[in-house]
Amino acid sequence: MAGRTLAGLGTALLAAAVLANPAAAAPADTPSTRDFGNGAERNEVAAVDNAAVSALSTRSLPAEQPASTWTLKTWKGYPRQNTLPVYPENPEDRSIKLGLIPYHSIAPRLNALQKASNRVSAEIIGKSAGGRDLYLVTVTAPESAADAARQDRWRELIEDNPSAAARDRSLKAGYKTPVWINANIHGNEWEGTDGSMRVIERLATATDATTRDLLKRSRVYLTVSNNPDGRVAGTRANGAGFDVNRDFATNSQPESRAVRDVVISTQPFVMLDEHGYTGTTLIEPATPPHGQNYEYDLYIKHALPNALGMEKAIQKLGYPETTRADIPFRDYAPGDWDDWPPIFTPMYAMYHGAIGHTVEIPLRVNNADYTGLPVEELRRRSRINTDVAAATIEAALTYADTNRATLLTDQIEQFRRGWAGAPSPVIPDGFVDGFGPEDRYSTKFPRAYVIPAGTPAAARLVNHLVANDIRVTKALHPFTLAGKRYSGGTYIVDMHQPKRGLANVFLEAGRDISDLVPQMYDISGWSHRLLWGAAVDISRDAAPRAVTVPVTRAAPTGAVDAPHGRDLSLSLRDGNDVRAVNELLTRGIKVRRTAAGTVVVPADARAVATSIAKTFGVRFTAAPRGATGPAVEQPVIAAAVSADELFALKEMGFAVQTVSTAVLNAGFDLSGIDTLIVSSGLSYTGLTPAARAAVDAYLARGGGVLTRGATGAAFNAAAKVLPATAVTGRGDANGVVTVTNEGPIVGAGSPPHSFVYSPIWFTGTGFTVEQRYGADPLVAGHWLPTDAGANGPAQAAGQAAVVSGSTAGGGNAVLFGTEPLFRAHPKGLYAQYARALFWTAG
Repeated sequence: MAGRTLAGLGTALLAAAVLANPAAAAPADTPSTRDFGNGAERNEVAAVDNAAVSALSTRSLPAEQPASTWTLKTWKGYPRQNTLPVYPENPEDRSIKLGLIPYHSIAPRLNALQKASNRVSAEIIGKSAGGRDLYLVTVTAPESAADAARQDRWRELIEDNPSAAARDRSLKAGYKTPVWINANIHGNEWEGTDGSMRVIERLATATDATTRDLLKRSRVYLTVSNNPDGRVAGTRANGAGFDVNRDFATNSQPESRAVRDVVISTQPFVMLDEHGYTGTTLIEPATPPHGQNYEYDLYIKHALPNALGMEKAIQKLGYPETTRADIPFRDYAPGDWDDWPPIFTPMYAMYHGAIGHTVEIPLRVNNADYTGLPVEELRRRSRINTDVAAATIEAALTYADTNRATLLTDQIEQFRRGWAGAPSPVIPDGFVDGFGPEDRYSTKFPRAYVIPAGTPAAARLVNHLVANDIRVTKALHPFTLAGKRYSGGTYIVDMHQPKRGLANVFLEAGRDISDLVPQMYDISGWSHRLLWGAAVDISRDAAPRAVTVPVTRAAPTGAVDAPHGRDLSLSLRDGNDVRAVNELLTRGIKVRRTAAGTVVVPADARAVATSIAKTFGVRFTAAPRGATGPAVEQPVIAAAVSADELFALKEMGFAVQTVSTAVLNAGFDLSGIDTLIVSSGLSYTGLTPAARAAVDAYLARGGGVLTRGATGAAFNAAAKVLPATAVTGRGDANGVVTVTNEGPIVGAGSPPHSFVYSPIWFTGTGFTVEQRYGADPLVAGHWLPTDAGANGPAQAAGQAAVVSGSTAGGGNAVLFGTEPLFRAHPKGLYAQYARALFWTAG
């Protein structure tokens, strides 16, 4: 235990410094630390609009989506080879400088390998945000169609009937060990792709008996570049500006959806996610806090010895830089490198029965090093990194093959516990070397969740659950549970199911872990039940007594419930409601606003409203007779926002002109703008005198303003928009919070929970409080004071979280201290942001 504490001390101190100043990273000649989870870029880098983002986001929000886009199951055996399209050479590909494989060379190399070897199969499993092909490579000994079908049946039996699988001797003898390698999810962490390709080439061509026997017993799946947009551009994010390795609870991006489908279809025993760069190779398992919904005993018994085996493999490379690895579970202090949230690929995979590892290769070649180091040094580092990636993959394959029987038994046991509703066992101290009380996290699973149908939010949530392989049923008739009557069509998530951990991690409220660890890397609280807008009830102990059928897709929810000839009313309570209004306006329908959250559509537009209701799952009702109000126009928006906010705005159908300090300084014309949104990349004090005068003129004529976060608060103070003083919580504080809704714009009709990251509250007078933080605000997450009794949740309690008011020029302004669009996740908060946007636009 001393090793864990002392080794983590330096990391903890450096992390504290980074939290105080996220831009103050380690110098280029020292080992880097883990990037701050919600990095400075979210407040400092304004998103740039592009066609790929627009096309992607505008088809992402509707409630009804197919559960999956790709599946392993076919009627073919192996190899199942495909000629991959080959794209023109791109001399701007950032991989080239490092001597690595450019994206345009991957398909030709895979095509050649398929021709040369009957062990290699390559296919396209989706498109990136920028439209590039995503490849899955399978390496295994040839299988007939009957052989492959038998593997499919066994894989399904392991999940669907684990008790029968445990008794099946032929399955134990013949089931191929599935291993999945994911590479290059961060685009400027390149060498996982090259290491994967090296392993593919060796497995494809090796003639030794050991390799032949391995491939007879195993299937090796490799997503060789999970983020080709970032690989080409040399960016961490994908073409939509998202960090894909933060998206697995949300699946907003095509890259995360593609590998979600891979992990569900392949059901791996072991998976690696190849990253960089940490100075010393880092190999998970992670530090506490450990996700409380894991079957952690089944995980750590394999994860730690597998990590030790990978450490030995890199040591054998003989480089001074690979004499040891950092294994956070062994070497770091609690909170230094956790596995708490399900947003990361390995953590997500663990809920599907995998022993998941993040592997961080050692030597930095990105960011300042990419531009500042000589090419020779960059290529030397990349060669070592590629060797490390390949060595860890080879070691993981050896571990999986050597321990195939136990891995199979334990995956079966994970799913058996789920079906049986068995409690997770208490793991004793010393279960593996170093396991102690600080590692012990668990939960009591409820018996069921119940989701009343009939709203786009409920349909969206159900489709998300189904797409993630969570079993959902629908009641055919009304039923009563815990004294409450539910109608037929209500959805039920019976927690006696194989992937109960994933179901619970999505649907539970979460946990306040502030007192358990000194800091956290990324989000510590999330809840689809509390943040996605659907009503979800919990049955702690009783199973619903109802006749049910399995759900593969949520039922349509849209309708027009009004007599013919009546004007129609639509309440803006969901992002789909907002999308519907924007679609009506795009089609030229005259819409009026009777309140901040309600619009009226004329009776003669009924046919259009009916079509829109079906498309977006929204419900129009009869408007009160004589209802009137000001006309609603599509707002003309100039937005200095982060990439995730831009994505969410487009999801709701808003047309956005992206701006920044530089864009305004270049002479951007604000004269036709209705609302200026400021949350990232716009500094009032950084504007030239001419640009500042343009902003002042915009405010003087009554232009609307909507702000979020520290950047927005700084703009508000400098430009004197509203007389509100912002108070900031700790930079890494985040989670689900309670709010009280008071105001007519944001508050009216909003849910009683919100989300914060680097929370802000407002003091002063001369504005309307729309939302306040609750009396004990933090429901789930990590939020400590900056100092004793300062800037913590106790100080935020009862303070204004969102405010609205009139500017000196007569315009409308709303300031958010919460995060209603964070990473396109809290879908149930979209509408409150949109109501603020419509109101500020006049």
